[in-house]
Amino acid sequence: MSDALRREYHGEGLAESDLEAAPWEQARRWVDDAVYRSVQRDDVPEPLAMSVATVDAAGRPDVRTVLMRFFDPAGPGFVANLESAKGVQIAGNPGVAAALVWPALYRAIRFRGMARQLGRDEVERYFGERPWGSRISAWASRQSQVIQGRSGLEEAYQRYAARWPDQGGPADVPVPDFWGGYRITCDEVEFWAGRSNRLHDRLVFVRVGDGGLDDARAWRLERRQP
Repeated sequence: MSDALRREYHGEGLAESDLEAAPWEQARRWVDDAVYRSVQRDDVPEPLAMSVATVDAAGRPDVRTVLMRFFDPAGPGFVANLESAKGVQIAGNPGVAAALVWPALYRAIRFRGMARQLGRDEVERYFGERPWGSRISAWASRQSQVIQGRSGLEEAYQRYAARWPDQGGPADVPVPDFWGGYRITCDEVEFWAGRSNRLHDRLVFVRVGDGGLDDARAWRLERRQP
């Protein structure tokens, strides 16, 4: 690997004294910082891009990037085709890991826990907020399935677009039965902050009781070596 790719990390780091009492407040602050930086300096192009790792039936890990569409004290969440590879894998083993990474800020948040399928009411409410084209594409794409050429995908999109034309309302396109989402009920939330000489800060909230991400009593804080 070329030395030209070796970079020193000039992040601010993260001390225990600067950390919020519960993971929700700290995560919300960092997410807000990343969104603000995306708007102001355009060096965080997709601040809500989240890598989600699952395990397949053979025990092999699988990872992909989604957009974090839900985030509250119950945990981070994302939408998906329930029949996709990740949907099938979560049905077989709901244990997942996810990460938000912002290289320009020298920051990352890691989540580990169990993926829980969203209730239908929440799915329908969110689906109605999506742009019309995104709702059509949810029907057109049989996510993760093999297709022979892009033309088949484009033809499916045009077919569903003609079936449900854009009338400017949230009910123009029905929610597919195979479309939904997941929320991660976290057991661990790690805050990674880059520092020079690779002596990064890793502060981890570990679940010790019931409660949401905003309940300090449900979490123990520990520092892990980089």
